[in-house]
Amino acid sequence: MMALGENKTYTIPIGPVHVGLKEPITAWLQVDGERIVDVRIRPGAIHRGIEYMARERNPIQVIYLAERICGICSFAHIISFVRAVEDAVGIPVPSRAKYIRTILLELERVHSHILWAGVACYTFGYDSAFNLGMLLREKVMDVLEAMTGNRVNYGVGTVGGVRRDITPKVADAIKEMLDYYNREFSYFYNAATEDPIVKARMRDIGVLSYEDAVRYCAVGPTARASGLRTDLRWSSPYEAYADLEVEPIVPQDYFGKARGDIFDRFFVRVMEVYQSLEIIKKCMDGLPEGPIMHEPKPAKLLNI
Repeated sequence: MMALGENKTYTIPIGPVHVGLKEPITAWLQVDGERIVDVRIRPGAIHRGIEYMARERNPIQVIYLAERICGICSFAHIISFVRAVEDAVGIPVPSRAKYIRTILLELERVHSHILWAGVACYTFGYDSAFNLGMLLREKVMDVLEAMTGNRVNYGVGTVGGVRRDITPKVADAIKEMLDYYNREFSYFYNAATEDPIVKARMRDIGVLSYEDAVRYCAVGPTARASGLRTDLRWSSPYEAYADLEVEPIVPQDYFGKARGDIFDRFFVRVMEVYQSLEIIKKCMDGLPEGPIMHEPKPAKLLNI
């Protein structure tokens, strides 16, 4: 029997598939009680296979392969790929297509952030907030389905534009969604940021300092939660972001300083939901007329 006061650590394997993970990775946690003292991570469970398969396909086929890297952020993956093809070959993208791409990217950000925040609540036992988050997420998923025909893996992006336009019916669905979230999302925000148990579980836990975020090349909401004022939509705007004046959301602008803990990472994502709703509204208000594809017959692009 372990003597009173004696410290003993245990190794807990997680993954490659786990309810708390959104990507297939394997992690070995060294824990002392509830405290994680060390971790080893092995990523890349599927990415190298996708890269290998892409070598045997033409650019149009690779779109649907890249889309399946992740069901949560599938559109972000194909935008990275098609933009690389467009830049390499010099294919222009119509302005309306850029705005539609931006709307889809922000719709995807909304559902991804709500899912992340909901799963975070589930992971530390706040089931009521998890259930509320999953209920709220259904609205943006319904809009994505109305806009593209699918809730994930939308099949709507292509080289030189997009394959689906925003119809009056879809525009009405987006407007109704914006009204819904502006009315209802505050309940999740308050439940997840004001509850003392939430703060006890997330404040000063899993701290990634500003210096470590720079050292380990952190990106996205994780970097911003550590105080890095960085956002590609702001520093290197693409698609329609140059017209939208996107500002990075960092904790120090709200709390005076960034702690870089789980609470800050949670807070950044929740606030970015509000930011995405505003971006979508601006895109809808300023949606230009015109074509949605540079070349309406993708088969002509297969020789690029």
